[in-house]
Amino acid sequence: MTTSPSPSVVVIGGGILGASTAAHLSRSGAQVTLVTAGALADGASGRSIAWLNSSGARTPEYHYLRLIAMERYRTWRLRRPESASYLRFDGALKWAGPDESFRETFAFERSGGYDALWLSREDVARFAPDVDVDAVADEGAIYNPAEGWVNLPDLIAALIAEAESAGARVLTGVGEARVDVQDGVAMGVVLADGTRLAADRVVLATGPAVPAHLAALGVTVPDATPAAFVLFTDPVDLEVRTVLNTPRVAVRPTPDGRLVLDADWAEKSVLVGDDGSITVPEESVQGLLDEASRVLAGNPTLTASRVGAGFKPIPGDGEPVVGAVPGIDGLSVLFTHSGATLGLILGELVAEEIITGAPSPVLSAFRLDRFAAETEGRSDGVATGAWEPVAQQ
Repeated sequence: MTTSPSPSVVVIGGGILGASTAAHLSRSGAQVTLVTAGALADGASGRSIAWLNSSGARTPEYHYLRLIAMERYRTWRLRRPESASYLRFDGALKWAGPDESFRETFAFERSGGYDALWLSREDVARFAPDVDVDAVADEGAIYNPAEGWVNLPDLIAALIAEAESAGARVLTGVGEARVDVQDGVAMGVVLADGTRLAADRVVLATGPAVPAHLAALGVTVPDATPAAFVLFTDPVDLEVRTVLNTPRVAVRPTPDGRLVLDADWAEKSVLVGDDGSITVPEESVQGLLDEASRVLAGNPTLTASRVGAGFKPIPGDGEPVVGAVPGIDGLSVLFTHSGATLGLILGELVAEEIITGAPSPVLSAFRLDRFAAETEGRSDGVATGAWEPVAQQ
């Protein structure tokens, strides 16, 4: 398909990846329509811990992508001073659990030049006064000064406002849309009520629903998407600035003085019914509140405001799936965990590919066709590799 200077593009998905792609396309002169089943940010983007980082061990390609992703957030912050309320770089602290050590993690981060400091317990209060030092591991903790957090609903609202000011059309509450493919070409989108939206290109950014949408088109992507939840507390008196990733709870603040909490053990307690409904045990909610209180200075009493439960998008090998869909001309996809960290950069690069017609070298390691060798020889198209979920933010 020939890419025109101002192609018409329909973006499916009202989360951070859809909003970012729509905004970047609109800035470049594309005729953009964004459609989403419900409200903006009502899916995974609305229930994310949203820790901005490239912490821990990663492939060089993925580490580089996350580093430039964080740089884009700093640029956004500099150019939009009003974003200071929902986008912060006040550092992050992490420490190991019992019978574990983060010394190798620290060595790995430093070997690649990542901004990381090793803090003794005595040092913690100086860098992270919102932390109870007695909760920190005996060996100490890793402090990453350049990391931070973003409140995605606020960022999405800002991106959508920019897209609309550049001429984009945004349709919310349209129900589940599907890609209209004819003779191997994406011709546009069909909404739940049968309305057809013609387009030169289509971008699929529906979070955990991406594998099912692609499967309906005969395309398989390995999927490790779990049920998960985050907990939003009532406002707290303590000023929390540091993102905490501790053995039993992750914590980050919100613009309105609340905290967002999650943990792997709590995620594993979620119950999924035969109808897809998700139940979060009360003991898991209370457990997160107790664990967060234990790691915060002064051990404040925390209460739950609401639970955000749903499915957390994670590709089968844990790394992003981005770009053109093989075998369907005119269709691009974004499917990834770490949507918060990667949101701005992936929207920018996918938009650039659509406008220029040239694949981005930065995304070469994250193409859908990397799974082709795993499905080769299988008549059912199911990946044969042993794909394991990778816990990342």
